[in-house]
Amino acid sequence: TYTTDTKSREENKKTIESLYRLSVDIKKIRRLKEWVLLQDVAYVKEIAVILQEMGADETAVANILERCPEAILHTPAEINSQRALWQLVCQNEKQLIKLIEQFPESFFTTEYHENQKANILFLQELGLKNNIITRFLTSAPSIFYNPVEKNKNVIETLQRNYLSLGGSDANMKIWILKLLSQNPFILLNTSTAIQENLEFLQQNDFTDHEVLQLLSKLKGFIFQLTSTTMQKSMLFSKNVFKCSDQELKQLVLKCPALLYYSVPVLEERLEGLLKEGISVAQIRETPMVLELTTQIVQYRIKKLSALGYDIKSGTLESLNGTKKDFEVNYGKIQSKKERPIFNPVAPIQIED
Repeated sequence: TYTTDTKSREENKKTIESLYRLSVDIKKIRRLKEWVLLQDVAYVKEIAVILQEMGADETAVANILERCPEAILHTPAEINSQRALWQLVCQNEKQLIKLIEQFPESFFTTEYHENQKANILFLQELGLKNNIITRFLTSAPSIFYNPVEKNKNVIETLQRNYLSLGGSDANMKIWILKLLSQNPFILLNTSTAIQENLEFLQQNDFTDHEVLQLLSKLKGFIFQLTSTTMQKSMLFSKNVFKCSDQELKQLVLKCPALLYYSVPVLEERLEGLLKEGISVAQIRETPMVLELTTQIVQYRIKKLSALGYDIKSGTLESLNGTKKDFEVNYGKIQSKKERPIFNPVAPIQIED
């Protein structure tokens, strides 16, 4: 074990010399993690050799050790077993060293080695591709620190619920993979949270088929919700749109954002739309516009106005959708404006 107490200790001269030989910027380490330089035991040369074996050049080795100086406190055996573990999902050492250069902290966190291994194998069994698992290892490393049973539990709860709502086995597998690819952090949730959210929807008269629809649309958002926030958001929408419970349900199915955005967010976006002269009735017709930030709405309205398109009198469909959807709609309106109107009854001018 090593200590992060820096008051009473001296720097390890041997460590400093070894780092100096590798052209490492020692000032940088002093500034960021001086405690590493105070440890009695460090494996500077050994770790550098392992990195070089994997294909790192001198600059890369120095960069890695500057960004993650605690790498030198791991034994060569720990780093070699970590190397073998990551090779389960990397195409080759060239890809591996590239990942270590970009995400050294993820690679050099070795104390969860057994959990990491079990979780990698579990994700492979689920059918996740190796390139997605490597993305998780670097950008969501904490999901691998849990015991595999915990992650299995979350996945099994999802599978069970999906099937009990009438979903098919084939669709469930695709849904789980999509869900994980988009938001691996769902594994950090508890299975009870998922259960409670689904029960809330069922208590609010959503049929099994509708809850399944919401599950597919909400993707990872279902985990960030709580029954309290959903209740508040639904009540807010009900008051704004002055609608019955049944109508509200249809609006939520059309636009799940009404469920997962908090009241302050919905309020701000609604105000932004009303300021632009858009009516509540128009928003009720196309509630998906609430998925857009106020800045995006303003930018799109400005572009459409420049074409002479009056957003107040038309439908909001042209405002809607992803950036790509909007560009397609915008293009259609633009070409309509540029095309001369052909009148089939007008006499054709023929020169004598």
